[in-house]
Amino acid sequence: MAKTAQHPVLVIMGVSGSGKSTVAGLLAGRLGWDLAEGDDLHPEANVAKMHAGEPLTDEDRWPWLESIADWIRAHTGSGKPGVVTCSALKKRYRDILRGEGVVFVFLEGSRDNISDRLASRHGHFMPPALLESQFDALEAPTADENFISLSVSATPAEVAQEIITRLKLDAADARP
Repeated sequence: MAKTAQHPVLVIMGVSGSGKSTVAGLLAGRLGWDLAEGDDLHPEANVAKMHAGEPLTDEDRWPWLESIADWIRAHTGSGKPGVVTCSALKKRYRDILRGEGVVFVFLEGSRDNISDRLASRHGHFMPPALLESQFDALEAPTADENFISLSVSATPAEVAQEIITRLKLDAADARP
Protein backbone atom coordinates (compact mmCIF):
# COMPACT_ATOMS: atom_id res chain seq x y z
CA MET A 1 0.00 0.00 0.00
CA ALA A 2 1.28 3.42 -0.90
CA LYS A 3 2.02 6.03 1.72
CA THR A 4 -0.19 9.04 1.12
CA ALA A 5 0.76 12.55 2.13
CA GLN A 6 -1.94 14.90 3.37
CA HIS A 7 -1.76 16.79 0.06
CA PRO A 8 -0.28 14.31 -2.44
CA VAL A 9 0.50 14.62 -6.09
CA LEU A 10 -0.73 11.55 -7.94
CA VAL A 11 1.18 10.52 -11.06
CA ILE A 12 -1.22 8.48 -13.18
CA MET A 13 1.07 6.18 -15.16
CA GLY A 14 0.93 3.36 -17.68
CA VAL A 15 1.25 2.65 -21.36
CA SER A 16 -0.58 4.69 -23.96
CA GLY A 17 -4.25 3.72 -24.02
CA SER A 18 -4.41 2.63 -20.37
CA GLY A 19 -6.82 5.46 -19.56
CA LYS A 20 -4.46 7.87 -17.80
CA SER A 21 -6.13 11.05 -19.04
CA THR A 22 -9.67 9.85 -18.42
CA VAL A 23 -8.95 8.56 -14.91
CA ALA A 24 -6.88 11.65 -14.03
CA GLY A 25 -9.67 13.95 -15.19
CA LEU A 26 -12.24 12.09 -13.12
CA LEU A 27 -9.98 12.17 -10.04
CA ALA A 28 -9.14 15.86 -10.35
CA GLY A 29 -12.80 16.70 -10.87
CA ARG A 30 -14.05 14.65 -7.91
CA LEU A 31 -11.33 15.91 -5.59
CA GLY A 32 -11.17 19.51 -6.80
CA TRP A 33 -7.42 19.16 -7.41
CA ASP A 34 -5.21 20.71 -10.07
CA LEU A 35 -4.68 18.57 -13.18
CA ALA A 36 -1.78 18.51 -15.63
CA GLU A 37 -1.88 16.45 -18.81
CA GLY A 38 1.67 15.20 -19.26
CA ASP A 39 1.22 14.93 -23.03
CA ASP A 40 0.72 18.71 -23.15
CA LEU A 41 4.20 19.17 -21.69
CA HIS A 42 5.96 17.32 -24.54
CA PRO A 43 8.18 19.47 -26.74
CA GLU A 44 6.78 19.83 -30.29
CA ALA A 45 9.62 17.68 -31.66
CA ASN A 46 8.48 14.76 -29.47
CA VAL A 47 4.87 15.09 -30.62
CA ALA A 48 5.98 15.17 -34.26
CA LYS A 49 8.18 12.12 -33.77
CA MET A 50 5.39 10.08 -32.14
CA HIS A 51 2.87 11.23 -34.74
CA ALA A 52 5.27 9.91 -37.39
CA GLY A 53 5.28 6.53 -35.64
CA GLU A 54 8.77 6.84 -34.18
CA PRO A 55 9.32 5.81 -30.55
CA LEU A 56 10.93 8.43 -28.33
CA THR A 57 14.45 7.89 -27.08
CA ASP A 58 15.54 8.56 -23.52
CA GLU A 59 17.26 11.69 -24.84
CA ASP A 60 13.89 12.89 -26.18
CA ARG A 61 12.19 12.24 -22.86
CA TRP A 62 14.51 14.03 -20.41
CA PRO A 63 13.26 17.61 -21.04
CA TRP A 64 9.66 16.37 -20.92
CA LEU A 65 10.22 14.54 -17.64
CA GLU A 66 11.90 17.63 -16.16
CA SER A 67 8.84 19.72 -17.09
CA ILE A 68 6.58 17.25 -15.31
CA ALA A 69 8.93 17.12 -12.32
CA ASP A 70 8.85 20.94 -12.11
CA TRP A 71 5.02 20.84 -12.01
CA ILE A 72 5.12 18.18 -9.29
CA ARG A 73 7.70 20.08 -7.20
CA ALA A 74 5.70 23.31 -7.46
CA HIS A 75 2.71 21.48 -6.00
CA THR A 76 4.44 19.43 -3.33
CA GLY A 77 6.56 22.43 -2.34
CA SER A 78 3.48 24.54 -1.71
CA GLY A 79 1.47 21.73 -0.11
CA LYS A 80 -1.02 21.79 -2.97
CA PRO A 81 -2.45 18.43 -4.13
CA GLY A 82 -2.60 17.57 -7.79
CA VAL A 83 -2.94 14.92 -10.47
CA VAL A 84 -0.58 14.60 -13.44
CA THR A 85 -0.48 12.05 -16.24
CA CYS A 86 2.80 10.56 -17.39
CA SER A 87 3.58 7.18 -18.89
CA ALA A 88 6.57 6.92 -16.49
CA LEU A 89 7.40 3.59 -18.10
CA LYS A 90 10.89 3.13 -16.64
CA LYS A 91 12.12 3.30 -13.09
CA ARG A 92 14.77 5.88 -14.03
CA TYR A 93 11.97 8.12 -15.36
CA ARG A 94 10.01 7.76 -12.13
CA ASP A 95 13.18 8.54 -10.16
CA ILE A 96 13.10 12.03 -11.74
CA LEU A 97 9.46 12.47 -10.71
CA ARG A 98 9.39 10.97 -7.27
CA GLY A 99 9.65 12.82 -4.00
CA GLU A 100 7.91 13.40 -0.72
CA GLY A 101 4.16 13.39 -1.27
CA VAL A 102 4.27 11.77 -4.73
CA VAL A 103 2.24 8.60 -5.31
CA PHE A 104 2.43 6.67 -8.58
CA VAL A 105 -0.86 5.13 -9.72
CA PHE A 106 -0.03 2.36 -12.18
CA LEU A 107 -2.86 1.53 -14.58
CA GLU A 108 -2.27 -2.02 -15.80
CA GLY A 109 -3.85 -3.91 -18.65
CA SER A 110 -3.05 -6.72 -21.04
CA ARG A 111 -1.62 -6.00 -24.49
CA ASP A 112 -4.87 -7.16 -26.08
CA ASN A 113 -7.05 -5.02 -23.81
CA ILE A 114 -4.95 -1.89 -24.34
CA SER A 115 -4.63 -2.56 -28.08
CA ASP A 116 -8.43 -2.72 -28.37
CA ARG A 117 -8.71 0.59 -26.50
CA LEU A 118 -6.16 2.27 -28.78
CA ALA A 119 -7.90 1.01 -31.90
CA SER A 120 -11.07 2.84 -30.86
CA ARG A 121 -9.30 6.09 -29.91
CA HIS A 122 -9.29 8.93 -32.43
CA GLY A 123 -7.45 12.23 -32.63
CA HIS A 124 -4.45 11.32 -30.45
CA PHE A 125 -0.88 11.78 -31.67
CA MET A 126 0.26 8.41 -30.29
CA PRO A 127 -0.43 5.80 -32.98
CA PRO A 128 -1.41 2.25 -31.98
CA ALA A 129 1.69 0.96 -33.80
CA LEU A 130 3.88 2.29 -30.96
CA LEU A 131 2.08 0.27 -28.27
CA GLU A 132 4.51 -2.64 -28.59
CA SER A 133 7.46 -0.31 -27.90
CA GLN A 134 5.66 0.97 -24.80
CA PHE A 135 5.16 -2.55 -23.42
CA ASP A 136 8.78 -3.39 -24.28
CA ALA A 137 9.98 -0.34 -22.31
CA LEU A 138 7.61 -0.83 -19.36
CA GLU A 139 9.23 -1.55 -15.99
CA ALA A 140 6.46 -2.06 -13.46
CA PRO A 141 6.93 -0.21 -10.16
CA THR A 142 8.67 -2.16 -7.42
CA ALA A 143 8.39 -2.33 -3.65
CA ASP A 144 10.85 0.55 -3.14
CA GLU A 145 8.53 2.94 -5.00
CA ASN A 146 5.47 4.66 -3.52
CA PHE A 147 2.71 3.27 -5.75
CA ILE A 148 -0.57 1.47 -6.10
CA SER A 149 -1.52 -0.68 -9.06
CA LEU A 150 -4.99 -1.02 -10.59
CA SER A 151 -6.41 -3.03 -13.46
CA VAL A 152 -7.94 -1.08 -16.33
CA SER A 153 -10.53 -3.80 -16.85
CA ALA A 154 -12.95 -1.77 -14.69
CA THR A 155 -14.61 1.40 -15.97
CA PRO A 156 -12.63 4.66 -15.58
CA ALA A 157 -15.15 5.82 -12.96
CA GLU A 158 -14.63 2.61 -10.98
CA VAL A 159 -10.85 2.95 -11.26
CA ALA A 160 -11.02 6.56 -10.05
CA GLN A 161 -13.19 5.56 -7.11
CA GLU A 162 -10.82 2.71 -6.24
CA ILE A 163 -7.90 5.17 -6.16
CA ILE A 164 -9.84 7.49 -3.84
CA THR A 165 -10.76 4.58 -1.60
CA ARG A 166 -7.34 2.90 -1.49
CA LEU A 167 -5.49 6.16 -0.84
CA LYS A 168 -8.17 7.42 1.58
CA LEU A 169 -8.57 10.67 -0.35
CA ASP A 170 -11.35 13.14 0.30
CA ALA A 171 -12.51 16.20 -1.58
CA ALA A 172 -12.49 18.03 1.76
CA ASP A 173 -8.70 17.61 1.75
CA ALA A 174 -8.42 19.28 -1.65
CA ARG A 175 -6.95 22.57 -0.48
CA PRO A 176 -4.47 23.23 2.31
